Amino acid sequence: MKKANANMKSCLQPAPKILVSCRGADGKSNALAVAYCGNCSYAPPMVMVGIVPSRYSYHMVKETKCFVVNLVGVEQKEMFDYLGSHSGRDEDKLAKCGAAVAEGEKVNAPILEDCPVNIECSVVDSIMTGSHEMFIGKVEAVHCEKSLLKENGDIDFSKINLL
Repeated sequence: MKKANANMKSCLQPAPKILVSCRGADGKSNALAVAYCGNCSYAPPMVMVGIVPSRYSYHMVKETKCFVVNLVGVEQKEMFDYLGSHSGRDEDKLAKCGAAVAEGEKVNAPILEDCPVNIECSVVDSIMTGSHEMFIGKVEAVHCEKSLLKENGDIDFSKINLL
């Protein structure tokens, strides 16, 4: 074989840059950057997100069994970087970075309005995969900027400059 062995850690790329927003049982909201995510079923529609148990948001998702996947465009890079580098244990990150937040329509979690696509999910299962717990979320609602929708309601990802 003419190939060399590569590092096995996070070897599947590109991985989407997303923000997962959630709310704890105490009513506090938070968001974190998540690298491990993807579709895992289309009937019914489901996505999965991986969260390290030591993260502040982990216990929020465990308690309330819901989250929102927020796709991040290049326009939200500063917000993504901030939310991915600070802990909600220390501050209200959403307020500190000036994130525009709306209430979820189907789940008790905040939607990051500046992100072009928001996917509301209710947790149906989870599995520990080593460093991360993969939360499987049934898609309850998808919100998208109108200019990004095709006539049939599909999202035109070619129009989104994803981070």
